Amino acid sequence: MRSRNPVLRQASIVLEDPLTPTLSRREREQGVTAPLGIIAGGGPFPGRVAAAAQAAGRPVFIIALRGYAEPAVIAPFPHAAVRLGAAAEILANLRAHGCTDLVLVGPVRRPSIMDLRPDAEGARIMARIGRAAFAGDDGLLAAVVRVLGEEGFRVLGAHEVLTEAVGPQGVIGRIEPDAAAMADVGRGAKVVRALGQVDVGQGCVVQQGIVLAVEAIEGTDAMLSRAAGLARPGPGGVLVKLVKPGQDRRTDMPTIGPRTVSAAAAAGLRGIAYEAGGTLVTDRAGCIAAADAAGLFLLGVAADHAGDAAP
Repeated sequence: MRSRNPVLRQASIVLEDPLTPTLSRREREQGVTAPLGIIAGGGPFPGRVAAAAQAAGRPVFIIALRGYAEPAVIAPFPHAAVRLGAAAEILANLRAHGCTDLVLVGPVRRPSIMDLRPDAEGARIMARIGRAAFAGDDGLLAAVVRVLGEEGFRVLGAHEVLTEAVGPQGVIGRIEPDAAAMADVGRGAKVVRALGQVDVGQGCVVQQGIVLAVEAIEGTDAMLSRAAGLARPGPGGVLVKLVKPGQDRRTDMPTIGPRTVSAAAAAGLRGIAYEAGGTLVTDRAGCIAAADAAGLFLLGVAADHAGDAAP
């Protein structure tokens, strides 16, 4: 549904690009594919989603969120850099380029309302989101998806476009976890599920049955850095990352990459367990190479058995 907000109408006129107009009815009838809209936060995944869509024959248009999206990742693709609070400009760009399907991908640290500085359209959207803006990430993201749907967009998951990046079940790489490591994986899975029930985080570090650290707003890398100073003598701990119970996988799937592996190795861990089919693995070959070199295992556990003591 096209908004009647005058600010948005004016922005749509200013941003209208004759080279990339909204698809006409005739074009839609002829099977012309509408561009995939990508709202890009940090990391490499926005670029990988865009490349995968293009390889499948679908054009893309990226909204690069200023201060979050990495310019080098976004540069090869059609894009506009927009600050997070400029909702009118975001929506107008997406509509001017004919986007109806959207992917939200890449980490965005939640700003305060003062830092967000919403424009008039952003303030209207915030009012529609309501109390969910002050809830956990899952509640907020669910509300954002709902509002985007009311605005006429369909939100897809990054995993629906970038299917090869979804982590598989079982061990990937050369290193196998032993029984003690699997006991830590089982313990960690139970902790992460409990955290997820109250929408806190997606990961934790467990060593010899002791929970060294849990993930909250700081993110995985910061949690691993904190865990490094808490390690006990003896066999190292494990990082466990799982999808939160009831989490909408279109908006915030757990992610690991070579940097995660390096941080886990620096923290003295001996392995990473992730939810198979529910985790995005950035640069799988790079992750495996880094894990093999550091002597870490990489293990995909089935969601139904993530708390068991066996892969």
